[in-house]
Amino acid sequence: MDFDLSEEQRLLKESVERLMLDSYSFNERRKYQAEGRGFGEAMWERYAELGLLALPFPEEHGGFGGSAIETMIVMEAFGKALILEPYFSTVVLAGGILRHGASPTQKANLIPAIAEGRMKLAFAYAEPQSRYDLFDVETRAKQDGDRWMLNGTKGLVLHGAVADKIIVSARAAGASRDKEGIGLFLVDGNAQGLVRRSYLTQDGLRAAEITLDNVQVEAADVIGDPTGALPVIARVADEAAAALCAEAVGCFAEMQATTLDYLKTRKQFGTTIGSFQVLQHRAVDMFVELEQSRSMTLYATMMAGENDAAERARAISAAKAQIGQSARTIGRQSIQLHGGVGMTMEYRIGHYFKHVTMIDTLFGDVDHHLRRLASLGGLIRELE
Repeated sequence: MDFDLSEEQRLLKESVERLMLDSYSFNERRKYQAEGRGFGEAMWERYAELGLLALPFPEEHGGFGGSAIETMIVMEAFGKALILEPYFSTVVLAGGILRHGASPTQKANLIPAIAEGRMKLAFAYAEPQSRYDLFDVETRAKQDGDRWMLNGTKGLVLHGAVADKIIVSARAAGASRDKEGIGLFLVDGNAQGLVRRSYLTQDGLRAAEITLDNVQVEAADVIGDPTGALPVIARVADEAAAALCAEAVGCFAEMQATTLDYLKTRKQFGTTIGSFQVLQHRAVDMFVELEQSRSMTLYATMMAGENDAAERARAISAAKAQIGQSARTIGRQSIQLHGGVGMTMEYRIGHYFKHVTMIDTLFGDVDHHLRRLASLGGLIRELE
């Protein structure tokens, strides 16, 4: 396998990292967070100008036809900067649903608006009782002539309060934990009967709880088969998990570099604390975890487009488990090596730790993915 980036990918990496360096310092991030919608509207426009919002979409619908590798590059840079904008929810999550499940007409109507920065989307899949089971859906979709009526509650809808449209998973048939009978429905953010309650997550992002009370959806806004959407949801969840791994690697790299700089400048007992061998060993442990996470993320990224669901799941679960374990190790070490300042809101290291903790829980934590990996026979199957 060739693990080197192409010339175009290197240019993408350089341009995104330069944008983050120039426009996303920790103080600038605070200003964006204080804006009314909780992120930088001007930055969203910059993403559109650079083509980042169009990156993974097919060229025939105004995109650039990028692969999971390009998404990895962008997400890692965004992780280093700890961005607040709804890129993951709009482009990776909802955009993934459109790429894999939408009709040509739906793609033509929605993707250009996303690429130009005129439309933000969210994906409402989680429910209070579902935990990490994507098939555990109690929200109901009942057909009423040419329309569908949605009723139910969705939780932890990332950037759900600012989304112009929300893709909702709902059950059109079967019991609440059946793997068949689930559909995807495109709902207008201001639809009658839809109530959004916005709140801050622990890492400073925005999410919403959404209640649907007889929300009407036209037949043209049903994405794919109204009773067979689970394979699409599962595939998008795997791709999203790979993107989250890349974002976490960006966070880890910044946490490791920031901690190393602190060890080189903080003085105690008349010398820099980085001269103490025991602290050097802990810094090395952080570096090892970072490199392990980077390697597993690259593997998961290269397997994200695998059509064999079981093989794809093995790679994604192995990487997500590694990321979760590294988040705990690197986060714990970085906070402890910074001492009391690491726990303050005024210093950025604690914000990174909070964010990687959130990444660990999105689409399955360490325990969940270790169980899934075990149920699939492990990462490397025995030769038959």
